[in-house]
Amino acid sequence: MAHIELRNNLPGIRGLMAYRPDTAKHLNALAEALLHNDNNSLSKGERELIGAYVSYLNNCFFCQNVHGAMAQYYLNCNMEDIDAIKIDFTTSENISPKMKSLLAIAEAVQIGGSYVTPELIFNACSEGATDEEIHDTVLIASAFCMFNRYVDGLNTWAPQDRQGYINRAPQRAKDGYAEANIYQ
Repeated sequence: MAHIELRNNLPGIRGLMAYRPDTAKHLNALAEALLHNDNNSLSKGERELIGAYVSYLNNCFFCQNVHGAMAQYYLNCNMEDIDAIKIDFTTSENISPKMKSLLAIAEAVQIGGSYVTPELIFNACSEGATDEEIHDTVLIASAFCMFNRYVDGLNTWAPQDRQGYINRAPQRAKDGYAEANIYQ
């Protein structure tokens, strides 16, 4: 049960957004810009994977499954592949060396911003990451730390059946995050 009365039965951040549509508008716009806009050299799947990975590190069940399902949808793989990446991206054959270097940056951000070192940046650049991709990785990781703490800090509930997250992914991919019906 949530720490506050949300006046709805929606899970995770959806319940929080329905509770405060005035703040939801801005949070959804941020998620849309970070994850769904086409104006980015990282694919939607790669950006969703960053969010899922940071959510995994933060132990946020709802967010890691929502965005893991989105990543598997866009990357045309299955949740077992996403789970394996979350557990140990360094040995994954399913992502590029550039993506591995960006996930290392995201992991450092999750610990704290000052853990992003010149070496991590150098490694990402050496693997072909652009300044914009490094910027967006840091921003996505930072935003997901906030989203995860928002969801778990108010003790929202999360469906435990992961198939529901997978089933919802195609519609979320079609609608994006800026849609007013995200919390329905």
